[in-house]
Amino acid sequence: MAEHVLLRHRDIPDINQLDVYQKDGGFEMFKKAVTAMKPEEVTDIVKASGLRGRGGAGFPTGVKWTFMDNKNWPHYVVANADESEPGTFKDREIMESNPFQFLEGVAISSYAVGANAAYVYCRGEFWQVAHYLDEKIAEMETAGLLGDKLFGSDYSLRIYTHLGAGAYICGEETALLESLEGKRGQPRLRPPFPPSFGLYGKPTVVNNVETLTNVPKIIENGSDWYKSMGTEDTAGVKIFSLSGCVNKPGNYELPFGTTFRELIYEHGGGIANGNKIKAIMAAGASSAMIVATDEALDTPMDYASVRTLKADLGSASVIVIDDSFSIDWVLNKTIHFFKHESCGKCTPCREGNYWMSHIIERIHHGEGSSFDVELLTKVAYQIQNKCLCALGEFSLQAVVSGIERFPQDFEAKVNL
Repeated sequence: MAEHVLLRHRDIPDINQLDVYQKDGGFEMFKKAVTAMKPEEVTDIVKASGLRGRGGAGFPTGVKWTFMDNKNWPHYVVANADESEPGTFKDREIMESNPFQFLEGVAISSYAVGANAAYVYCRGEFWQVAHYLDEKIAEMETAGLLGDKLFGSDYSLRIYTHLGAGAYICGEETALLESLEGKRGQPRLRPPFPPSFGLYGKPTVVNNVETLTNVPKIIENGSDWYKSMGTEDTAGVKIFSLSGCVNKPGNYELPFGTTFRELIYEHGGGIANGNKIKAIMAAGASSAMIVATDEALDTPMDYASVRTLKADLGSASVIVIDDSFSIDWVLNKTIHFFKHESCGKCTPCREGNYWMSHIIERIHHGEGSSFDVELLTKVAYQIQNKCLCALGEFSLQAVVSGIERFPQDFEAKVNL
């Protein structure tokens, strides 16, 4: 890519400074939206662009905005900056290095859905990021970019940051809203969904940081421009967080449809220590294990194509595993993570992850049997489709796919 859409600090030095951002056209799209466009016009452009949520679910962003209940007021916008998925570190780079484009996206989306208050929910470990955003928000208020009667209109907007307590579960939008209200961060029963019953029981749009950062450039350049990148199924660009057994881990902004091979070998510099690639987890710890065949490596990274590998792209936090690791080691790490992060509200998730952690410990340390491998699969399936949120589903993805697709690793462990 010649120029970045999201990681623009890599092209424009000091774009995190308000004057530099404004010299490059910053906040002109927010001004245009407020002074020259109706809220539904903004929504229509985002809807036509094909922008999909970047937090993992991939739901069409503009469509979500149209679900807001216009008979119930006030409305709210919440930016999900929890970013707690192991292997994901894209949102933090945006907030630290290109904060104003993100905040402009928050502002434009707030205008589009009729919200006069927006919240940036940061995970507890992001306290420095939250303080940094507070400074940027204060600069915007001083410059007249936030506050009452913006740009001579009747529209008013305030943006606030809010720190969670470091709970993975609060990346789920309804648990996030519960936490934002000062309650225990546990998911709500849905429906109703946040656009009809969200923060404080009022209509609320919850969007990921990366999602919102796309919005100013879409308003500036139009929906056709955005659809010219990516694939028919998944338009635009994506920040792929690459980690694991690669020579150059990091964030790479690339069009959807880029193959795993290009990401790992061209941008990521190939596999570390001269080892061979064994497996790919395309969505962080929440991923199904993808066997790294030539066919898989040449698969385009978009939502539909990755599903042909019986996996999901999710937040595109691509973890690469080489042949020096046994898959039971990977499962031991992921299961213990989900056991620790389960909020405990749903019995299948709470108890299932507890028992899976004990079983995988036996297997990993060479104290298990073939019966334990079978039992681990059975316990995983007892969690499936029985929980209020996706954490339960996430916790079993690596387990079921790892045992099914890498049976030799488990046979070796139980036959020690």
